[in-house]
Amino acid sequence: MLVELENLIITNLQSIYDAIGWIGVNGLLIFENATGIIPSEIILGLAGWMLLAAHGEPFHSIFIWGGVAALGSTIGASITYWAANLGGRPIVDIMAKWFRIDSQHIVKAEQKFQRWGTGVIFFGRMIPGVRTLINIPAGLARMQFLKFLIHTLIGTYIWCTFLLGAGYLFGHEWWRISDLVKGAAPWLIGGGFLLWAGVLAYRKFEQNRKNIAALPVAGKINQGK
Repeated sequence: MLVELENLIITNLQSIYDAIGWIGVNGLLIFENATGIIPSEIILGLAGWMLLAAHGEPFHSIFIWGGVAALGSTIGASITYWAANLGGRPIVDIMAKWFRIDSQHIVKAEQKFQRWGTGVIFFGRMIPGVRTLINIPAGLARMQFLKFLIHTLIGTYIWCTFLLGAGYLFGHEWWRISDLVKGAAPWLIGGGFLLWAGVLAYRKFEQNRKNIAALPVAGKINQGK
């Protein structure tokens, strides 16, 4: 049964990829990020194998196509964000019913958002099961869209590039990506946290530098008085 399902998935995706290539990948990623139905591990794992490795593309091409895939993921995430932002709780309940999303999963995503704020939008992109649901509380809280967009784009770029690289290396053993994701997720989250902490530290440093630079000016003004 599992072998037949695997063959069916591969056959269908092979047909899509052969027909429209990366347009098909992005279309699937938009759908996946908006609904959470098709795992990105399958979409991108097979894309790394079928569209890159099988065509003799160099490994470093994953960094280019990871950006292309990240655009599709970001568009899909933005659809859910705006649906929750404009429709509020009623539209979220309808979406949960349509796509059979457990309401408890949405509640947990909201709790994570309330606890970690905008940072969870970035980190959540690298956590299976969270990466698609986190769009909902961001929309409900009416998080500034530009911040949502930037955090989503960076997080999905890391995630998409990682999966494309895994698919490139594993090839026809793409199914091993799930085990790789489980093992690598803590490292990805840890690396993302360090990056996020570095950005915050840099912003604080710049703000302090500007404040110090402004002190002599303030002193001169006071002396003039």
